[in-house]
Amino acid sequence: MAVEYALIGHVTADLTPDGRKLGGTVSYAARTAHAFGLKVGLLTSALADDTLLGEVEPYVSQLVNIPSVETTTYENVYSSAGRTQYVRATAAPITPRTIPRHFRDAPLVHLAPIAGEYEPGAMLAAFPKARVLLTLQGMLRAWGRDGRVRFKRWLDAAALKRIDVVVFSEEDILEALELEREIATVCRRVVVTRAERGGTIYLNGEARTYATPHVEVVNPTGAGDVFAAGLLAAWHILGDFERAVPVAAALGATAVTRNLLDGAPTVAEVRLALRMAEGMR
Repeated sequence: MAVEYALIGHVTADLTPDGRKLGGTVSYAARTAHAFGLKVGLLTSALADDTLLGEVEPYVSQLVNIPSVETTTYENVYSSAGRTQYVRATAAPITPRTIPRHFRDAPLVHLAPIAGEYEPGAMLAAFPKARVLLTLQGMLRAWGRDGRVRFKRWLDAAALKRIDVVVFSEEDILEALELEREIATVCRRVVVTRAERGGTIYLNGEARTYATPHVEVVNPTGAGDVFAAGLLAAWHILGDFERAVPVAAALGATAVTRNLLDGAPTVAEVRLALRMAEGMR
């Protein structure tokens, strides 16, 4: 079966007071792309019989899992000092050799590493004709034996020059704010999200701002992932990158009004956002 939106990255098990919950960029992006009516293919790695995979399956046409002894697992620990994030387990690496042949003709590719499970540049040769988006967050993390997540600087200029758009949050680079400008000088299109303050688009290094709807925040988790997937899907449908940005912003804003994966857009919400963008002509 043909794949229109190829997603590559680990699903995660997020440890919460209510038990293990499905997470990871790919989980939010799959639901978002599916709401746009796209046939989604997901290449991931997790415990072969992990029940969390069943929560992804309704939103993907093709699910390819590289069996692993563990599923990538995150835990957030909260204290008076704030949030500390830990990696409790990691699944198997993803390599170019594991990319299914029928994924390689997908017109849209979303590189969505969540724990440095592959180098983005290594994947690009498999998709010479695709429009490629990278969500950067998962490349900016490192951890030691204690599992505590720390910031890691990442800048692969050779890869970034070949990627069509990179999306990240200003919070992702708080410890290296200069990365924003450095990435914008080598990547053709960059979007830096800034929560309720909208964000910045860089087109060939030239910056401009965009606004986002003001809403009551319930849970911001996953909003950036919804934004990124909405951006790539809307760009594909509208044929105009700049008109796709407000679509993504609207869907990202809606995402924070609901909890976790419930924040992924409905078909009706996608259609409304696209109609509003069509009216911007």
